[in-house]
Amino acid sequence: MFVGAAAAIAAVPVAAFLLMLATGTAVTGVVLAALLATLGSAVAWAALWARDIQLLGETLRAASEDTAGSSKSLTLAHAAAAPRIPAVEAVTRGIERLARSLALQAAQLRDTVRANEAIFERLPDPLLILGADRVVRRANAAARAAFGADMGAVLRHPGLRAAIDRAIETEDMQSADLHLPAPVPREVQATVIWMQPGALSDPAAIVVLSDRTRERAVERTRADFVANASHELRTPLASLIGFIETLRGPAADDPPAQSRFLTIMAEQAQRMNRLIDDLLSLSRIELIEHQPPSDRVDLAGVVESVAEAFEPRVQQRRVKLETSIAAPLPRIVADRDQMLQVLQNLVDNAVKYGREGGRVRIAVARAKPGGKWPSRPGVLLSVSDDGPGIPRAHVPRLTERFYRVDKGRSRTAGGTGLGLAIVKHIVSRHRGVLTIESDDGAGATFSVWLPVAVDK
Repeated sequence: MFVGAAAAIAAVPVAAFLLMLATGTAVTGVVLAALLATLGSAVAWAALWARDIQLLGETLRAASEDTAGSSKSLTLAHAAAAPRIPAVEAVTRGIERLARSLALQAAQLRDTVRANEAIFERLPDPLLILGADRVVRRANAAARAAFGADMGAVLRHPGLRAAIDRAIETEDMQSADLHLPAPVPREVQATVIWMQPGALSDPAAIVVLSDRTRERAVERTRADFVANASHELRTPLASLIGFIETLRGPAADDPPAQSRFLTIMAEQAQRMNRLIDDLLSLSRIELIEHQPPSDRVDLAGVVESVAEAFEPRVQQRRVKLETSIAAPLPRIVADRDQMLQVLQNLVDNAVKYGREGGRVRIAVARAKPGGKWPSRPGVLLSVSDDGPGIPRAHVPRLTERFYRVDKGRSRTAGGTGLGLAIVKHIVSRHRGVLTIESDDGAGATFSVWLPVAVDK
């Protein structure tokens, strides 16, 4: 570059001097001096231009690295090494100012992108960004936690697909109410927001999935509680009112009758109290059924606690309570209090409706994958008795609210008809499986499969 610049600067004067020397129109010494002066000046200017152009190139490279997000800061030409040609210096300073402005804008843009990323990931509602082909481009943490591998199934829901199509066609916001049956029933309100082309690369729509399961459950619970309570409490209330009227009237002076009636009234009051407790318990479970538990529970400890608590009951019924725990037993992801409630309800039914003087067995072991159980690792909890059993025609309906095989016997034993309904909803919340096996006269076995906790 240096030789080329010198040749370009000195070419014309040198040629002129050589021509003058050849034609003899100038003194040889003067021409030679002029040639030397011209060549020296050309070399000096060439060196200056080469130096300034090199500084300009270095400035451009530094500016490019800084605006591209390099950790290096822009290196400005300092006074000792500044370009000496005014035009080159002006261009260099202009590039430096432009690079500083672009670097500042790039830093601000990076901060904005990081802030938007943090907001997107931390939004409490699941949020999806869809491309023009309706494929998910991005999903935030709430969406990944709520749906995970089921994301594709959610997007294939006819109601959501129709809302997405309407939003893109009308270029307006659309909404839809979705019922998702698996892995547990959920009520979701989907809001689809159309995105203007070029707003965020190629997205066509943003989908916000707000879980409304709890709100819908509260509405149903209120209605169910009023309906169930009014129906089931009517009989004991009528009994209490009748006995009170009798005590005030014909039995006012009959101590033996008063004692007998007060005993019956106490039993009816206790039955009403159990009924209300079970209804409230079932309502609380239904409110959180869509939210899986997160604690790790040792099921063997739960079995031991329940077996100890039932010692007075089994002695009263002369029932032999046996436990079988296959060690080592892996922990499960569960709510310990609800697991206690499941086992208490199952053992209570076995003791209550089983054969007096019979046997009740609680067994816990690793479940064999496949067959009627899921293929993933799990633990199997079973409670069996050797009582009269349950006719097969009644088995499918045992987990319905207030369903009783023998209504008279159930009321006499103090049952509310809600115990197995509570068990079913707790098992559903734990993403488990409940099975009932029984034949008339051959006892009954209630089995609960629960998934094993997976180390992350």
